[in-house]
Amino acid sequence: GIDLVAMCSNDLLCNFGEPLFFLDYYATAKLNVEEATLVVKGIAEGCIRSECALVGGETAEMPGMYKEGDFDLAGFCVGIAEKDELDRVERVSAGDVLIALPSSGVHSNGFSLVRKLLLEKLGMSLEDDFQGKKLKDVLLEPTRIYVKEFKANKDKINALAHITGGGITENLPRVLPENLTAVVDRSKIKVLPIFEFMSKHVELEEMYRTFNMGVGMILVVNPLNVDAILASTDGYVIGELKEGKREVEFI
Repeated sequence: GIDLVAMCSNDLLCNFGEPLFFLDYYATAKLNVEEATLVVKGIAEGCIRSECALVGGETAEMPGMYKEGDFDLAGFCVGIAEKDELDRVERVSAGDVLIALPSSGVHSNGFSLVRKLLLEKLGMSLEDDFQGKKLKDVLLEPTRIYVKEFKANKDKINALAHITGGGITENLPRVLPENLTAVVDRSKIKVLPIFEFMSKHVELEEMYRTFNMGVGMILVVNPLNVDAILASTDGYVIGELKEGKREVEFI
């Protein structure tokens, strides 16, 4: 439930929108009230973390569409932004600094590869211990929501990239103009243990193209504002922008 809200509200921030309200849709073969209540509780918690209202939802029972025990979840969030603040690309320039805000875990992307590698290829169980926690709890750690950090530093941020499916490789270029390259220092990234473990079995380029690697959001910031943002968040510097073509260059 938290993940459902997080994917919406974090994306809104990249358009400089502040989340206002959220609606959900829960579809299943036969409604399990206890299970559905837990999911909606998670959605409500996600809305609290996003500082937005849960204004309604829809529940559907469709036994012909879903297998027993399965359910499908969808949702959307409406936010508000100033029209003149929507276009972030024109505010980005060479010399801007890239600040990473840590992710809480795998977030909501890359689970096809997670299942194939950990459960199928390596034969691990979701109940297995992984550094003191059950593997399932590590993998399903709720997606971090960055609304509070955004609101506190909105006037100091030139652009934001939400690192979801496609990783840093594909998401960061979205906030760049055609003439700028994002130079990212891999040695600076605080890679989470679960990604370090998977990197032993998956090529590094594929890891960075699939997972967030420990970076949930990247802020593009004028050098003059870097210290203020580092002081008010748990962010850290991972690179900068330079003249070049619109891509990420890892060093």
